[in-house]
Parts: sequence; C-alpha cells; structure tokens
Amino acid sequence: MENIFDAKVAQNYIDRINQLTAETQRKWGTMSVDQMLAHCNVAYETIYEPQRHQKPKPFTALLLKWFVKPGVVSQKAYRQSIPTAPMFVIRSGKNFEDEKKRLIGYIQKTQQLGSEAFDGKPSHSFGKLSAKQWNNMLAKHLNHHLAQFGV
Repeated sequence: MENIFDAKVAQNYIDRINQLTAETQRKWGTMSVDQMLAHCNVAYETIYEPQRHQKPKPFTALLLKWFVKPGVVSQKAYRQSIPTAPMFVIRSGKNFEDEKKRLIGYIQKTQQLGSEAFDGKPSHSFGKLSAKQWNNMLAKHLNHHLAQFGV
C-alpha cells in the first residue's frame, strides 16, 4: 500500500486528481466526477471537520467496528460498485473545481501532519486506528475512486 504520508506519494495523488476534468466519465458506478470528489472529501471532513457529520449511535458503531472496519483498514482493494455508507452518498451535483481544490488541500494537510499525527487517532466510525490503518483506509479509498474515473 502506498504511504499517503510520503510527499511523493501525496503528489502522485494530486497529479492524478489534476488529470480529471468536469467532463471525465466514470468506468463504473453512478457518481459523476464532481460527486466522486465530494464523496472522497467526506472521509477527510470526518477528520478535519467532524462536526459536519453525526457520529454513529453506539450499537451501530459496534457493528461498524466488528464487521466493516476490517475490510476498510486492510490493504485489500475495494470491489467495483460496493455499497456506500449513507453519509458518503452525494445526491446532488457539486462544483467540480471547489471539490477538487478541497480534496487536494486535505491530501496536502494529511501528508504535512504526517503519520505521527494519525497514530492512535480515533476515526469517526471505527475508534482508534494506527497510522498504518489510516494510511490503508485513505489510500485505498482514493485509489478506488481515481481508478473509477480512469486516472
């Protein structure tokens, strides 16, 4: 798994994002490119703007931790067209340039903070994660959606 905390790797993600245009078409799924960028931003919003999203209720959090977390933080790639958690569903169109700029900013901020800032940091849905788990989760999600749009 690529290390999102590495400056070269982070720049590679940014370069891939910069290959997207507002007209880029998906290879699978239902999201438009602007919705995909907004969808990817949700993962970072839960880190940097947690007040924007309601935390799961205790029972749901327990289920997420037991059944969803292992697949999300592992190095195994996501399948195409897997179900999306409700808070990640983007129903309306978004401003492509705004979402792109936000995502690039989040990637840069994450890289600059480094793995030390994430080691033991609690996630919105899964409790405390190691820096490696954070890396796997964020890198895998970006790779999945950038591949969805052919970059």
